[in-house]
Amino acid sequence: MSKAYEKVDQVLNAETCWVGANRLSIESLEKVLYGNAKVGLTAQTWQELNSGHEFLKDFADDKVIYGVNTGFGPMAPYKIPDDKHLELQLNLIRSHCSGSGKLVSETQTRGLMIARLSSLAKGYSGIHPEWAELLVKLINANVNPHIYEHGGLGASGDLVQLAHLALCLIGEGKVRIDGEDKPAAAVFAQQNWQPLLPRIREALAVLNGTSAMTGYGAVNVIRARRLLEWSELSSALLIEIVGSYDDYYSEELNGVKAHAGQQQAASRLREILLGSKRLRDRSDHLYRAHENKRLDDKVQEYYSIRCLPQIMGPILDTLVDAQKTVEDELNSVSDNPIIDYRNENVFHGGNFHGDYVSLSMDKLKIAITKLSLLIERQLNYLLNDKLNQQLPPFVNMGTLGLNLGMQGAQFVATSTASENQSLCSPVYIHTIPSNNDNQDIVSMGANAALMANRVIENTFEILGVKLLTAVQAVDALGIQDALAPATRNLYDSVRKLVPAFSQDAIMYESTHAVVNLLSDTDPRTITNHDGNKKSFN
Repeated sequence: MSKAYEKVDQVLNAETCWVGANRLSIESLEKVLYGNAKVGLTAQTWQELNSGHEFLKDFADDKVIYGVNTGFGPMAPYKIPDDKHLELQLNLIRSHCSGSGKLVSETQTRGLMIARLSSLAKGYSGIHPEWAELLVKLINANVNPHIYEHGGLGASGDLVQLAHLALCLIGEGKVRIDGEDKPAAAVFAQQNWQPLLPRIREALAVLNGTSAMTGYGAVNVIRARRLLEWSELSSALLIEIVGSYDDYYSEELNGVKAHAGQQQAASRLREILLGSKRLRDRSDHLYRAHENKRLDDKVQEYYSIRCLPQIMGPILDTLVDAQKTVEDELNSVSDNPIIDYRNENVFHGGNFHGDYVSLSMDKLKIAITKLSLLIERQLNYLLNDKLNQQLPPFVNMGTLGLNLGMQGAQFVATSTASENQSLCSPVYIHTIPSNNDNQDIVSMGANAALMANRVIENTFEILGVKLLTAVQAVDALGIQDALAPATRNLYDSVRKLVPAFSQDAIMYESTHAVVNLLSDTDPRTITNHDGNKKSFN
């Protein structure tokens, strides 16, 4: 191995995420995407990358290998002369930089880059180690290539999205750094980085894989987990507003249903509600003699309150399954062909096909849509005085008729929940042949992940409206001091941003503030709780 690649393990900071060396988890990825952790490659990984590259150079000398000395896709029967190999790789990058639509978020872009680095770092792609090295530099410096929403079919990999990543690696195209869009060449010059020229098949190695859908999918799992935890907190607050009976969430009731998600959902509600003075024991109110034919106490609550474990349990189970699928893909080699220097062979196949992630994102999207409908019904319960029978209409703490309370905000929540329903058509089955029918059945995995992301972000907006309504309800009832410590922290966090109000004002300023709180804050900082994190391992 050349001296330039005699790398040694270097701890970049206390939470370095060693890509390729160990199984990459959603938790470690979260520390890079939302924390201060850096990515790094161990000395062993550098050695394996170099070994794979050197093997391919020798092995390909007198053989026909796809993408090394052939055209691509339906053009594979055309043999490429030795003096055109570099031009072939550059042509692949530039011709496939055809993305359109909006740029994906910087977080999604970083997820994509880490996912691609993880696949390449397994040592089965035949790349020169400098390609991995430059990827590490981009990720750690938060330099994000322009990646567009519309592009690849997720079958020969996320070709178009990853072409835009490769374009950056050769010093072309645009990147975003420190909130500004700049030419990649200018940023490279500023950072004293050298653009790369592809050897043998590096361009194909970067393009050919599931890393866009996987990176987006990893962000979705992180965001969906946080959304579900916020939903647990806000549902617990609703339980207290109602003054619910506690047996709905009891271990005894939920323990006889043999679903792990339901049992955990009930356990989390019990944990959040510890210390609450608002829960009622059925024995104190109903398990005694009653003379009146019509009871003053409601025997059972509406399903959006009573059936929380049964509704949130399947959502939790779906999220656990999505995390496993995305983690498995993060730790896979999604390349073609596979350069196996260990067995001294090259294997052609279809590891670039994204069906696993596509189907998983569809299931996650459906589950989160159901969560958004649950939240919307809980909101409606709070706003409809005929249902809750204890709050003013629309939780209006001003003058009825003159003031409107949360009335206008409900329209936003309802319309956004409806949009989620419209987005729930499965992408996994929407295969359309392309590429001269070479790609005759495709996954559309990146589309599936982006649509799931839209549903997740929509649901944050719906939850923001519901949470603001809930804290208004707490003030209307004057029950702040009776709340559990966890829900009181939630109440206080919202009230720091939006004080209680009785007079009408510009509503979006308040709802946006709450949505931003939910979107930008890890809910575990509110509850001082780490238990849910363990359940997603």
